[in-house]
Amino acid sequence: MATTIVSVEQPQKRSRPFGRIIDPPPLVNGDRLTRTEFERRYRAMPPVKRAELIEGIVFMPSPVRFQHAEPHGYLMTWLGTYRAATAGVRLLDNATVRLDADNEVQPDALLRIEPAAGGHSRVTDDDYLEGAPELIGEVALSSASYDLRDKLNVYRRTGVQEYIVWQVLDERIDWVELHEGAYVSRLPDENGVIHSQVFPGLSLSVEKMLDGDLAGVLAELSLGLGTPEHQALIERLV
Repeated sequence: MATTIVSVEQPQKRSRPFGRIIDPPPLVNGDRLTRTEFERRYRAMPPVKRAELIEGIVFMPSPVRFQHAEPHGYLMTWLGTYRAATAGVRLLDNATVRLDADNEVQPDALLRIEPAAGGHSRVTDDDYLEGAPELIGEVALSSASYDLRDKLNVYRRTGVQEYIVWQVLDERIDWVELHEGAYVSRLPDENGVIHSQVFPGLSLSVEKMLDGDLAGVLAELSLGLGTPEHQALIERLV
């Protein structure tokens, strides 16, 4: 008896809505990634303006609110005035910084010194900053922010010499300095002014900054810029 082969038409595969392959996958808050994979996904998401990798975990802050943006502007004005008067110091705003294999941050502001003058960070061939800058400043809405926990520990461990955190809702500014592997608080003097040890002449009137008195903040800074210690820093850097 002859065998008859019957061709059975296979049903076409349906396009399933949940199993689509996306390469690279999008960044998701809380993902655990290597720094290489973090960068690959970040580059594939141009609309994303800010994302950080802290101890191998992705952090994607919410859109910037007014309560963050205005203090950020004050912080940058203060540091920018110092930079304008201090040749050899570099100021960056929201720069991506590769600290180590598990940490790639984007601090609100930073001051750095070039490696040739003793600085610990460098600009890579693909135009990112690598290594710990000398000073980092962050604006946090409250003390519950990861700026005062996860990031503080990362900055300490990777060698950021001075770290400033402005906690807007708590109405306080913390300024710490690295000493023998630990952060210790820099306290205001009798006039309520904190003075940087890494960047002589960088002086901050804490109460004036918290009061929004930017003119008073810059007036106090100008006193620091007129000190012999500030001039000695310029002579060392240039």
